[in-house]
Amino acid sequence: MILEVADIRIQPGRQAEFDAAIQHGVNTVISQAKGFAGFKVNKGIESPERYLLMIWWETLENHTVDFRESPAFQAWRGIVGPFFAQPPQVEHFELLAKSA
Repeated sequence: MILEVADIRIQPGRQAEFDAAIQHGVNTVISQAKGFAGFKVNKGIESPERYLLMIWWETLENHTVDFRESPAFQAWRGIVGPFFAQPPQVEHFELLAKSA
């Protein structure tokens, strides 16, 4: 299992719109992608324009190839991209340890 973490910064004052858009985009586009295994979105308290989108994929290629090279990626960007203040920082992680 691979965890994708996207650190997203949006334009100030657009949090309510983005809250709806990101949930809509994940639920209607990303959740249909090959290898999608779940997601979580956290929004900043001290930095209200900052969001952390965490998506679990079965393999790295499910994100980097199957999704990012598909028309679905453009659909996703069409939903959330207009809110970005800068391009998201995206990294991938493997689980090392977790609590019981």
